[in-house]
Amino acid sequence: MKQFAILSDSCCDLSKENREKYGIDYLPMHVLYDDKGVQKDIPADLDWQELGFKQFYDMMRAGVRFRTAQVNAPEFEAVFEKYAEEGKDVLYISCSTALSNSYKQSLMAKEAVLAKYPEAKIFCVDSLNSCHGLGVLCLAAADMRAEGKSAEEAAEYLEQHKLEANQIVTVDSLTYLKRAGRVSAVSAVFGGLLQVKPILISDVTGQNLAVEKVKGRKNSLVRIADMVAQTITEHDYQRLFVVHADCEDEAIILRDLIKVRLAGKDIEIDIQPIGPIIGASAGPGTIGAYFFGKEVTVGGNK
Repeated sequence: MKQFAILSDSCCDLSKENREKYGIDYLPMHVLYDDKGVQKDIPADLDWQELGFKQFYDMMRAGVRFRTAQVNAPEFEAVFEKYAEEGKDVLYISCSTALSNSYKQSLMAKEAVLAKYPEAKIFCVDSLNSCHGLGVLCLAAADMRAEGKSAEEAAEYLEQHKLEANQIVTVDSLTYLKRAGRVSAVSAVFGGLLQVKPILISDVTGQNLAVEKVKGRKNSLVRIADMVAQTITEHDYQRLFVVHADCEDEAIILRDLIKVRLAGKDIEIDIQPIGPIIGASAGPGTIGAYFFGKEVTVGGNK
């Protein structure tokens, strides 16, 4: 079976260790901000080479507003063409189209490359997720490749099972998500109430949906742990990530709360930082869990 390239974008938030171990590449999006009157445009680097992890979130706390920009069609085209020249098939797994236009840009690039290389095989999958929800889908694709499955078979599986990638997170403030247009104004209303913390999932449309409100930060972590235990399922490609935007101490607390609830189950819990694209929208203090679980059925008109 011909090997294939697995690509994602900055929204996958996979660490360098996981990208190298599982052979996953990504196309960097862009982060834009004002630096003392100078407009900066830097790659959304998952290895934090341009701006350090803590530096980034401290700047947000200090009032710096980061804007983000998608991967554009020419950038996709260059990478797709490189793999086509090497004779490799390509599987690109994108950030949710509800949050980014990168998927649509990848389709434009795909058509351009296929016009030059009609024998090439390029598959683009809208993950309907982000952060490590997108990440677990990328890792599942890598597992399937290791099993000898083709890019087409992996793409078909992801299309059928992507709504099993679950997000259960809370943010310290809904201000950032609302400002970035990543959650509805209606859902953001209760986020401004004193000490009320929203629990957000990625819904059937790939949008962030606030499904519960919990009084207090500690209670929100307990509720996330409870929801993980209620939602997680046995899965061929299971991974469980606890993620955080510069609040590692609380991520450890959440991990331990989940461990207690999953006692007896052989599931490793990996703590990882939230990258610059998701972080720019969600804000410092965001914390949550991503894993394969029951199929998401809420949101949109459901």
